[in-house]
Amino acid sequence: MLEPMAQRQPTPEGQTADQGEPAIDARSTGELTIDELARATGMTVRNIRAHQGRGLIPPPQVRGRTGYYGPEHVNRLRLVQEMQAEGFNLRAIQRVLDSADGGGAEMLDFGRTLLRSFVPEDPEFMTAEELASRFGELDARLLRKAQGLGIVRPIGDGGYEIPSPTLVRAGEELMALGIPLEHALAVAERIERHTGAIARAFHRLFMQDVLGSSGPRDRTPAEWARVREALERLSPLAAEAVRAGFQQTMSRLVERELAKTIGD
Repeated sequence: MLEPMAQRQPTPEGQTADQGEPAIDARSTGELTIDELARATGMTVRNIRAHQGRGLIPPPQVRGRTGYYGPEHVNRLRLVQEMQAEGFNLRAIQRVLDSADGGGAEMLDFGRTLLRSFVPEDPEFMTAEELASRFGELDARLLRKAQGLGIVRPIGDGGYEIPSPTLVRAGEELMALGIPLEHALAVAERIERHTGAIARAFHRLFMQDVLGSSGPRDRTPAEWARVREALERLSPLAAEAVRAGFQQTMSRLVERELAKTIGD
């Protein structure tokens, strides 16, 4: 004679479990189903599955036929969103996260610090008429040069994005002093060239002397905290060093020209 079937009760996902096995409440353990993860991160289930397929997030813990996600998945997805907002494509994001394998929350926090440390200015937007009112009529050659330097970016319908309003205002001030726009653009070109060299020099210092050769797997939480603190200090330190070096160089040039003038 067949024994009666054990009574079944619903699990949190609407599935069933034997009465003798207590149902697991994902919320009480800090775990999330994929639908709950989607609500927590503001992403669609489809995108979460796609990111998982790419390896951007680790697979969930599967019990029965249900996958459960934890805080690490939430943190990773939020970092992906932040990096996408900063303009990183998924391939670049995947390389960052692959290098973080084993680094845990410390690497994810470091990634957020990295994104915040060198935040560009909020761009401004101008029409061609507004550009002309501030700089005069731009011939095609000068406009191409300004675009090549990234000072202005065409966005269609006769509009332009100004990535660095500070740099544009500096150009206006130079023109107000009687300096032709062509000469101001030549200075901007040199600024880009030399600041690029300076940035690469600071990058080498950080990579060689702060990060060193050890990989994410070999770092302790205390070491990650030291790296994160160094990165947070690097941006203002680099700006101060460049400003101080520029002031010293300008001071020497002015003194030299003054000595020539007095000598004459």
